[in-house]
Amino acid sequence: MHDDRDIIKAIRRQPEQGFRQLLQRYQQPVYWYARRMVVSHADAQDVMQETFIRVFRSFGQYDERQPFNAWLYRIATNEALRLLGKRKGVAELSLDDTSDDLFDLKADEYVDYGNVEAVQLQKAILALPAKQQIAFNLRYYDELSYEAIAQITDSTEANVKANYHYAKEKIVNYLKTND
Repeated sequence: MHDDRDIIKAIRRQPEQGFRQLLQRYQQPVYWYARRMVVSHADAQDVMQETFIRVFRSFGQYDERQPFNAWLYRIATNEALRLLGKRKGVAELSLDDTSDDLFDLKADEYVDYGNVEAVQLQKAILALPAKQQIAFNLRYYDELSYEAIAQITDSTEANVKANYHYAKEKIVNYLKTND
């Protein structure tokens, strides 16, 4: 597997080969990140595709002083929020949106309905406000640092830690009251 520096160098030298390396490394993680936000397979594929198109088109604007994965996930976050906004009939969603029904979407085969715990966990995550949901998904599932998540969400590490902490508490409380 290629590390981010190798991918960046490859994209600059040989864009086609570099983007193949990029897809090899990040296609699945970006898909599953998007899937956790938008829930449906088709929507996650759309978000993933739009993310990589935007990365390709705007690669010249990437600032190498920031972690590449943070830049990539920020684009994926924006694409997921854009898609969710279209679904809700809103011009543009932000991470500050507190709408309770923002993530109230029907799941498809993503959730194994025979696994009650998985269904409850998914419902608990989807019940979180956007900032908490994103902080939780990026930290718990994608194992990103608080610093990277802060860059993705245009926040501070302290805010990300707080959002992650609150998300965990809300998930635990949801699971306790809905079992």
